[in-house]
This record gives sequence, structure tokens and C-alpha cells, in this order.
Amino acid sequence: MAIKVVKIIDMVLPNFSIGQDDEGKEYRFKGGVLGQKVLIKTGKKKAGYFSGKLLNIEEKSDLETLGNHDKLNELSGNKFENIPYEKELEIKKNMLTKLYKDLDWKEDIKLNPSPLISGYRNKMEYTFGDSEKDGPLILGMAKLGRFYEKVDYGGGSIANPDFDKIRKFTQEFFREKNINHHHKTRHEGELKFFIIRYSFYENAYMLNLVTKESEVINQNLLEEFIDRARQLDLDGEISSFFHTVSNSVADAVVAERVEKVWGKDYLTEKINGLIFRISPFSFFQPNPKGAENLYQRALEFAGDIENKIVYDLYCGTGTISQIFAKKAKEVVGVEIVEEAVEKAIENAKINELDNLVFKVNDVLKEIDSLTKKPDIVVVDPPRAGIHAEAIGKISKMQADKIVYISCNPVSQVEDIKLFEANGYRLEKLETFDQFPRTVHVEALVLMTRERE
Repeated sequence: MAIKVVKIIDMVLPNFSIGQDDEGKEYRFKGGVLGQKVLIKTGKKKAGYFSGKLLNIEEKSDLETLGNHDKLNELSGNKFENIPYEKELEIKKNMLTKLYKDLDWKEDIKLNPSPLISGYRNKMEYTFGDSEKDGPLILGMAKLGRFYEKVDYGGGSIANPDFDKIRKFTQEFFREKNINHHHKTRHEGELKFFIIRYSFYENAYMLNLVTKESEVINQNLLEEFIDRARQLDLDGEISSFFHTVSNSVADAVVAERVEKVWGKDYLTEKINGLIFRISPFSFFQPNPKGAENLYQRALEFAGDIENKIVYDLYCGTGTISQIFAKKAKEVVGVEIVEEAVEKAIENAKINELDNLVFKVNDVLKEIDSLTKKPDIVVVDPPRAGIHAEAIGKISKMQADKIVYISCNPVSQVEDIKLFEANGYRLEKLETFDQFPRTVHVEALVLMTRERE
């Protein structure tokens, strides 16, 4: 292992840069932007390259002409913040083109831009920490190459300015109260995460403070916090505040107890003419304006679904299920998360849709209980993709069409190969820039069953 400076000469999905040193050796590592010179720690030799870990950005890329934020070299996300949007789309399209060549896809990759480039996110999750050991309390984002250190940063342009106003107020409030972040190794401190959710439809915010169990975080403190937060000069309004207790040592929110401190039980959002209620931990598309375009195109890919039976596998809170149910004869949604299905049922009632059935189960197990032959199967799996055995079972249903939505095109490509081995043909492909300023994109494909 060694420390060296390399220049990023290429980028590949899901989130890797390819750097080259003066000797022509190539290194693959997470983070960075095309054209940057970066400091890396070299790793093991792989097939045609070496692994690496990005430590610091030494020299910015010629593409970084906007200069929106001077803290980007400290951050692990928002890598395209300083690059003109048309250049960002070019980089993403190039990465997608290289990826789908693996499927022998010869047509031009269509990448649909996001309708909103800035202020598009409806959720931000911040972490309490410090920028250096025993430094002042920080509520912000992860620091590049540093597991514990945080950057005093609210997300840049991806969230509207109210997010940062609320974040900064929260940081100052707990500094003032001298309440510290939770130290995983020392088991000291109370504060863990702070989550802000936003409804474009209501122009309203839901706040959620995540802490470990502690007498320090009492009702009086929480009520003082929300009373003062509601006095902030915001474009929108704060409509609710929750306190979540999470004693887990995991680097993610494990909600052991969720209590409403003040306000409404949920946010309300509207997508494709349908109403959706969002609770503190409901999954919902982070870019709802972009999601409208994605879901409408998925509906178009499915074609004429009148009098058709649709299975929506990995249905989450049933957003796609309900959009399809407006036209289909019957829709069956399957989702393993019980809370998500409860919300799906609730939202279907609000939207007065009675041709929907939701099942709480693992898709791999539930498929064996689905006896009706579907005309169309919609799949929108987690980032890891679909279990190989589940692909085999889905294929045996012999649906005429499979509409596959993916937040990770890399795993989607591998799944498509398995579907092709099971008698399906890739017919249509479009991608959507659901996450401007980050490396992530969503992909939509239509597969049709080949007749014997």
C-alpha cells in the first residue's frame, strides 16, 4: 500500500472513479469527479487495475466551473455540485452507455433530465458529530475519507434553503444546551440524527430528532425546541415534530420508539393526481417531481392495461400500484415491510381505489401463493436487485410484459441477463436523472416474453 496522487480519467457506475498515475497504472475507488487530481491510498491488485481509497481532492477538475460550494472537497456526496448540469448529464450518459453495452444494447441511451435541478429533494438526513475530536457540535454530512468526522453542510443545492435554516437552528440549539453527539466507542452523548421531510404539495416540513434513550432529552427540552423552531423565518411551515429513540450502535436509524411531540401525524404529497400520506419512516421517492415523469413513462411502457392483471412486486407504500390501478382491472402489490403496506392500504382508501390487494411478505416466498396469471409484472427492487431464484419464479408466471424500475442500473443489468435466460427480451430502455448533483440515476426497462 502507498499514498499517491492520480488523475481521474473515467467514471463508472455505481460510484467509482478510475484514476491513473504517471506510470499509467489504473486505480478504482469511490468518489471523485472526472478530471480531478486526487490523493489516494492504493490497495490490492485486481483484474486490470488496483483498488484504492480516496483521501483528498488535490486539484479540481476543469469541468468544475460553477464554484457553488467550497466544502465539496470535504464531502463524500454531491460530487457534481460545481459542474454545469449539461456536463453532469454527459458524464452520466457515458457511464450508462458503457454499462448497458454489456447487454448488447446498441441504441442511444435516453437520459431524461430532472424537472428540478436544485431544491428537488423532499428528505434530508443529517448526522450529529464533530469536525475534529472533542470539537464543537456539528449537525451535517459525512466527511470524505473520515468515518466519524462531520462537515457543517446542509446539502447544497439539492434541498431548498429552508432545510439549511432548520439544520443550522438545530445545531445552535443543542450547542447552546451543551448536549453532545453520541460517541459510539465511548458510549457517551445523546444526539444521533436529525431528519427533515418536506411536502411540495403542502409546502410543509416534518422534523424528526433521533437520540439514544436519555433523561437529558426530556419533554420540556423537546417542547422548547419546537416552539423556537416554529418561529424561524421559513418559506414553508413546520407541520410536525417527532422524537425517535434509537439505542442501536448501527450507523443508521433503528427506530425503537417514535413519539409525536407536536403537530400532524403525517405529511401529504400528491403524485400523478393521487394523494399519499407520509409518516416519519415511510419510503417515498426523494424527488417527487421527477418521480411523476418516471411513473408516467412506466405506465406507457406497460401499454394498454385495461382489463389486465398487474403484479407490483417490491411495491413499498404502493405508489406505482395505485397509479396502475387507475387503469388496470386488478393490481396485487407485494412488500416485506409491514408499515409500508399499512400506508399503502391507507393511501388506496384515500384515493378510493378498490381494485388493489396488498400482501405483506418476501417476494420470493409470496410468489408461490399468487395463483392468478398476471398480464404485466412491475418490479422496483432494492439496490441489490432481485434474488436469482425470484427471477426464475417471476419468469414462470409467463407475464407478457415485465416493467423493471431500478435505482441501481448495475444490479439491474445482471438481473436482465437472468430474465433473458428465462425467455424474456429487452425491448425498451430509458434512464432518469432522479438525483441531480449526485452520481445516482434510475433506469426503466420493458421486457417482453418471447413466444415459443
